Amino acid sequence: MEQQTGAGAVLAGRYRLVEPIGRGGMGKVWRAHDELLHRTVAVKELTAGLYVAQADRDVLHARTQKEARAAARIQHPAVVTVHDVLEHDDRPWIVMEYIDGPSLADAAKTAGRIEPREAARIGLHVLRALRAAHAVGVLHRDVKPGNVMLAKDGRVMLADFGIAAIEGDSSITRTGELVGSIDYLAPERVTGGVPDPASDLWALGATLYTAVEARSPFRRTSPISSLQAVVNEEPPAPTHAGPLASVITALLRKDPKHRPSAADAEQMLLEAMEGREPKAAHAYVPTRALGSAELSSARERAADGPAPSELAPVAAFGSESRTESKTRAEPRAAPGGRTAPAAAPGRVRRAAVVALVAALLGGGGMFGVLKYTGDASAEGGAPDPGKSVGASGQSSGTGQTKGQKEAVAPAGWHKVVDPVGFSLFLPDGWTRRLDGEQIDYTPDGGKHFVRIAVDPEPDFENPYMHLLDLEKQVAKRSDYVRVTLHPNTFRGQVKAVLWEFTWTEKTGAFPGPRRAVEQMYYDPAGTEYAVYMSSPAADWQTTRSQFDTVLTGWQPPGN
Repeated sequence: MEQQTGAGAVLAGRYRLVEPIGRGGMGKVWRAHDELLHRTVAVKELTAGLYVAQADRDVLHARTQKEARAAARIQHPAVVTVHDVLEHDDRPWIVMEYIDGPSLADAAKTAGRIEPREAARIGLHVLRALRAAHAVGVLHRDVKPGNVMLAKDGRVMLADFGIAAIEGDSSITRTGELVGSIDYLAPERVTGGVPDPASDLWALGATLYTAVEARSPFRRTSPISSLQAVVNEEPPAPTHAGPLASVITALLRKDPKHRPSAADAEQMLLEAMEGREPKAAHAYVPTRALGSAELSSARERAADGPAPSELAPVAAFGSESRTESKTRAEPRAAPGGRTAPAAAPGRVRRAAVVALVAALLGGGGMFGVLKYTGDASAEGGAPDPGKSVGASGQSSGTGQTKGQKEAVAPAGWHKVVDPVGFSLFLPDGWTRRLDGEQIDYTPDGGKHFVRIAVDPEPDFENPYMHLLDLEKQVAKRSDYVRVTLHPNTFRGQVKAVLWEFTWTEKTGAFPGPRRAVEQMYYDPAGTEYAVYMSSPAADWQTTRSQFDTVLTGWQPPGN
């Protein structure tokens, strides 16, 4: 029997294990140092393979290879990157991107519960990661709070594709085998149905419920009773979910045909993140039985606007323009410068659950794959419900869609309609000033400010390549450090990018460490809009939160 490798061991001649940072039923995750590239990485060790029969060990090893293949197929900023797969001590190990921050499970335990708008933001990024996975034929099958990572820079990352199902690959999962975390399994998976993308959306709904309510919706006193609850019982009505409540209820419909599509769910999460009630979600809430035609009609009546388009990979933006970028002030060019219940009878479903669990328990030890997780406190042991995690970190990059009910400025803020025609929310006391061709709003002469730029004839074919060009200019003239620069979806437009960075301002009225964030997008007519916000680095927590509110009220001219 091989011995577990400990701290200080070097894998493949380059990855030195430092300390364990996570542990689950299948393995352990280490923080490690890549001595070749001098970077911190996460290394997943498959400890379960040490203690099972050879036949099961071969299956677990194959799963590790499958996890790496699944993650490698998905090109999305919200999916943890796999760097390497290697053999050590006759076991496979996965080398992954290191995320400096807790899991959603740990964050919820620490704070008591997650504030609804922040939970909606987190859910939005997980959903987009799932859409990217589904687009290339990968089902995650283990979405839960412990597999959602919250980086300190605001990113939300979906991790652990260890039991993912890859389209066309049936070589690993055994007949009758059920894998995943019990209280996050969709009903159709428990009763032997074929999982599909809707099954991952169910798990997302259960994950969001756990985040805002500080308990799993289907956790019971035993695995069998938990499985029965998944199939037969509705979750307790969420009481701390705010505008997210109806979205969670829609995602947790028992019948996958009655759950919202990923595109519909994305629109709902966008509205919940903005603090608005997602009207479309009510068409999925099972208040009474609806026929299919009536359900379709209800959804159309409730819809406030078009659902966002599918996320496009960077390559879809087109090739880089050969023209020079228009530079703007402040560090843009350089620092200092620019629903109907229709489930089967409970008795039939309960029998299916009991039969399945009995088969698994007698099936040679593979029941270990089906597990309770440490994602939520046990019933009766929830953390202090008075605590919450406030909204912070990466903006979803959303504004109101034309035709939607107008958002209301929060207390201490007001709506500004600029003479140019755009509108946005700003804190009370901020005033307008012109800086060249750009429009600034500031409370203190430019120490803190929002900047708006509009270009009807942008020099680049897409905003991603434009910001890459600006980044090169900034990096040449300062100690620039990128925090993030990645495509996102803004106001339903896929030609959109979020950029955040730091630098040290050495001249001008406000020298010292600074930080900035920008949302840039192209509308269907090709006009480029950029909403940019900057402040001293010491004030960034407040500024970053303000930026989300600014975008909530953003409307371009003519809307």
